[in-house]
Amino acid sequence: MNISRVERMGSSKETDRVRRHTSSEALARIDRQIEENIRRYSGQSSSAISKRIQELESEWDIERWLETNASALAFTGTVLGLTVSKKWLVIPLIVTGFLFQHAVQGWCPPVPILRRSGIRTRGEIDEEKFALKVARGDFKRQKADVTRQIAHIKRLIEEVRTA
Repeated sequence: MNISRVERMGSSKETDRVRRHTSSEALARIDRQIEENIRRYSGQSSSAISKRIQELESEWDIERWLETNASALAFTGTVLGLTVSKKWLVIPLIVTGFLFQHAVQGWCPPVPILRRSGIRTRGEIDEEKFALKVARGDFKRQKADVTRQIAHIKRLIEEVRTA
């Protein structure tokens, strides 16, 4: 299965803020891994593809990693600030600043580290999942349904025009 960037979800990926702030090397590595996974699993049985899709549904995306780590650090800093020294309160201050920066810009200092280690966006995970669903044949019936719906819509438009 030869999958080009355009055949995959190209344009939607370009609007992803995290991808825009990811180094080209990390992007290339993540995209290459997605393509390799799709190639490897698309030639396997339906049950193997289903198992991989279940794995993808459980995979943590970058947002979840950031939220989990930020909340753990903020909580720890707050507890230490209240019990040990107020100086520890600088940790939640910095962490919440990073979270705000990420919410506004799609980037904060931990993002490059997480991306270099292969943490993907939800869109990247879903891209692989969608391609595997196509390979498994999930949309064969929908194609026929869509064709029927388009024909029905065309008939309705024609009726409106002739009315």
